[in-house]
Amino acid sequence: MAGVWDPFALVRAQMVEEQLERRGITDVRVLGAMRKVPRHLFVEEALRGRAYGDHPLPIGEEQTISQPYIVALMTQLLELSGREKALEVGTGSGYQTAVLAELARRVCSVERLPRLAERARALLEQLGYTNVWIRVGSGTLGWPDEAPFDRILVTAGGPAVPPPLFQQLAEGGRMVVPIGDPANQVLTLVEKVGGEMKTRECGECKFVKLVGKYAWEM
Repeated sequence: MAGVWDPFALVRAQMVEEQLERRGITDVRVLGAMRKVPRHLFVEEALRGRAYGDHPLPIGEEQTISQPYIVALMTQLLELSGREKALEVGTGSGYQTAVLAELARRVCSVERLPRLAERARALLEQLGYTNVWIRVGSGTLGWPDEAPFDRILVTAGGPAVPPPLFQQLAEGGRMVVPIGDPANQVLTLVEKVGGEMKTRECGECKFVKLVGKYAWEM
């Protein structure tokens, strides 16, 4: 989209300064990605005026695009250098996928809802991302054919870390996943150290339900 005037560039810069930097997001690569990715294109046209507000927004299918700060926080916790292969569980609108694509070598994203997957795939292609692969399936099963993953990001809340996802996490890898009940979760950083799981709680959050064999049923 180089050379195309972006009427949302200023409000996006304000979002980064007021919602991210002032709340402790310090990773310059994450801030740069959030400043670049056109969040307004990932929501319905009627909602574009609210796209950079400090809140989630509906994207259809009873799903949401996460609050910008949560996107930035989860991404910062991954500590991406640009060399990693990342798995995203829950493509949704594709916004978080785009942020990951700015920061990782390769992004594999699993979405259980075909309409959302197709919409996200089309938009990401339109925006020129060539390092993203999207498939329709159960996110709690991961993507075994592409494992292991250096980083895993789960964008829905479940009762525990799905065992297949931990199995597919590379040694020394990092996973960020909301864990709790359907109403409230704790953002949890998971690391694989010597084959064992190390966890750290990183604040309260609220996501849509993670649905699948190793999470909540429909």
